[in-house]
Amino acid sequence: MVKSTRLVAAVLFGLFAAPVSAQETPTLTIYTYDGFAAEWGPGPGLKAGFEATCGCTVEWIAADSSIGTLRRVQLEGDTTQADMIVGLDTAIAGEARDTGLFADHGLDLSSLTLPEPWTDAQFVPFDYAHFAFVYDSDTVKTPPKSFEELIALPADFKIAIQDPRSATPGLGLVLWVKAAYGDRAAEIWAGLKPHILTVTREWSESYNLFLTGEADMALSYTTSPAYHIISENDQTIHAALFDEGHLAQTEVAGILKSSKHQDLARQFLAYLTSVEGQKIIPTTNWMLPVTDLGDQLDPTYATLPQPAKTLTLTDAEIEANSQAWIDEMLKAIQ
Repeated sequence: MVKSTRLVAAVLFGLFAAPVSAQETPTLTIYTYDGFAAEWGPGPGLKAGFEATCGCTVEWIAADSSIGTLRRVQLEGDTTQADMIVGLDTAIAGEARDTGLFADHGLDLSSLTLPEPWTDAQFVPFDYAHFAFVYDSDTVKTPPKSFEELIALPADFKIAIQDPRSATPGLGLVLWVKAAYGDRAAEIWAGLKPHILTVTREWSESYNLFLTGEADMALSYTTSPAYHIISENDQTIHAALFDEGHLAQTEVAGILKSSKHQDLARQFLAYLTSVEGQKIIPTTNWMLPVTDLGDQLDPTYATLPQPAKTLTLTDAEIEANSQAWIDEMLKAIQ
């Protein structure tokens, strides 16, 4: 009888204890783009690493693009379940800041190793690379060294690019052309038109067209060859470096003011920029880390050629003009 009573008591204790325990484990909900959260992306490793120390659960919710994550929280407003967004970039950070939805991160980022000192109060950088067209040296023996050389190639030389309205690399290309050519941008786009095989919604679609040989080059990053070298032992994929210079993309993360777990979100940002978090990025997201990893960075990255000149546009220029520049591009290539 005593034994049965103890058993019943133990069962009842378990039934009542479980919900309390669940309530004591907070869930950090993060919106990101699908490639980041994918099993081959950095999401799973970052989740496991942070959960090992935070006493929490990390839940990734993926959209088809980082622009899509921003649009989603704009629609949801203060009712969003997201605590933060990971995967915006510097081209849309100004627009994101203007929504008023993001909180100051409050972190000291002075030790980060970026091309320029980081001073943004709302957004924390976690990787970067320059936009570039990639090519296969087995099929493209002499890659173009500028947009104008690309334009001068025979019309059957094709490139695959992304839509600037849905993909951050596509927007990055619009900004790159504008930063390089200014008032001549429409002329450059008109010259590129015969070479554009297609404008895809997302980066992966363009890159697959390149990998299957349908496009001679695809818009990607100077770091993209690292994937092929490290994962496939393929030395034939290269980034074409242009004489006019390249625009860099820096990916960022930010905390939403509506989050009920802002301290936890700040802890995640600190982890994301730590050596432990950063060492996951280069061989999953195939971008450069923002923290000096020393010998923990795969030596392949040191062999990748980088642009001699980095082009820049200010947040104010981008915010004021990006829609007009997108319209200019679309009108020229349609």
